[in-house]
Order: sequence, then structure tokens, then C-alpha cells
Amino acid sequence: MNLGAATWWWLVAGLLVLGELFVGSFYLLMLALGGVAGAVAAHLGAGYPGQLVAAALVGAGTTAIWHFKRARAPRSAPVESNRDANLDIGQHVQVEAWDADGSARISYRGSSWTAQFGGTGTPAPGRHAIVAVKGNRLIVEPDPH
Repeated sequence: MNLGAATWWWLVAGLLVLGELFVGSFYLLMLALGGVAGAVAAHLGAGYPGQLVAAALVGAGTTAIWHFKRARAPRSAPVESNRDANLDIGQHVQVEAWDADGSARISYRGSSWTAQFGGTGTPAPGRHAIVAVKGNRLIVEPDPH
């Protein structure tokens, strides 16, 4: 069985897609596009150097575009204070009294938690909002509402 150049490029592109499924790196898909470009160049009758140039330009170009697009995208908040990752962020709690070290014992979701004051100034009893969760401590700030 004699495989043509286009077939080899399609196999390379398929292996790169398979690798992306195992690794989860979107960059491998960009390189797979380079393999597709090499296959298309082979179908159009380009010689091996032309196929390599097409594959390299498309693979490297799409990888660079994706890299710079991701670099300019806004970063999400850290997990400890990211509402998308932790649904406790933004919930309200009632603090009855603060200890001298800026912590308090509060009741939240049916159990007792340690709350740490994360605002500015002196902590005061009252309604607070959860702004972060660090380990088993709720970081709270006074509720502005």
C-alpha cells in the first residue's frame, strides 16, 4: 500500500487532534490546522517543500494568533474570590461579635464557621458579605446595602 503525501498530512492532523483530546491543549488543534494546510497543499499539487511551508505558516500563525489572543484576555479572579468557582461569594452572614484578632464565629449554612474581617477599618457587628473563602475561613466585609 502506497500512501500519498496528502494522506500522511491528514494522518498527522488526525494524530494532533487525538493528542489534543488526551492533553487538552488547544494549541495542538492549531498545529493540526497546519497539518490540514499541508494536506490541502498536497492535494493542490505542491511539492514537499511547499507543503512544509504551508503547514508551518498555518500551524505557527494560528498558534501565535491564539497565544496573543489569550494574553490580551482579562484574567479571572483567583478561585478563593471567584463567584464562578465558589457560590458562597456574595452571600450574606450576620456577625454578632468580633474577637480581638479580627475573627468571629458565625452560623452559615447550618454550621459554625470562622469568619475573618477583610474590610478596612475596625470590624463591627452586623450584616456582612462573603468576599472570599480561604480554606475553612470565610473572609467577610461589611455589607454596603
